[in-house]
Amino acid sequence: MDPRIDKITKGLKDFFDQAGFKKAVVGLSGGVDSALVAKFGVLALGKEHVTALIMPHDDINLASSLPDAIAWAEELGIEYRVVSVRDYVERYKKLPWDETELAHMNIQARVRMTILYHYANSNNALVLGTGNKTEKMLGYFTKYGDGGVDVLPIGDLYKTEVWKISDELGLPKAIIKKTASAELKAGHTDEGEIGMSYAEIDEILKKFESGGVAETENEKKLMRRIEVNRHKGELPPVIEA
Repeated sequence: MDPRIDKITKGLKDFFDQAGFKKAVVGLSGGVDSALVAKFGVLALGKEHVTALIMPHDDINLASSLPDAIAWAEELGIEYRVVSVRDYVERYKKLPWDETELAHMNIQARVRMTILYHYANSNNALVLGTGNKTEKMLGYFTKYGDGGVDVLPIGDLYKTEVWKISDELGLPKAIIKKTASAELKAGHTDEGEIGMSYAEIDEILKKFESGGVAETENEKKLMRRIEVNRHKGELPPVIEA
């Protein structure tokens, strides 16, 4: 068994103990990242202390996402609630300006964040983030959306490592093998948007992490993405008076 499994489990339990919280809530999408985070939540806190909010957008999500998320929550034995975000998201189209595709995509993630925190605040819980190390390094998340969380249980695991550990922990093959997608628009895939496979992305990011410089076109492409999105991982700058 990968030693990081015990390390993450203990680290997550210690975080909750130090924060003085016993309960966690996670947004469960039917994808591998959130499925693994829910599993770590159960390992660290116990199934009675973890709740999953399944928040589909009925017009966008893959047909398999909702049943996969429900089936995994039931297999874990955790409480879950299904809350469609469609009506909340569509209300933003009534604002007095034209909505861009980017705005429409990002508001979905931000609506989900507010629902998670509404539940957390109402139930004395903390929000488990589902971002992995690959996404974190690339800034491949929505600022104040899926990036708005209390703790990142898999934030030190590259995407390829998420797949490996998910397999070791017995997550459903259908979830592990599912094409990675934020599901913020129909037909969208992570690798399609970034323009390379996660296997290649992770190898490049590991090179950067060890001090390597961007040499190939794909390496330069990822470095530009890192630089453009750097602000997402930082607190807002204060303008000195």
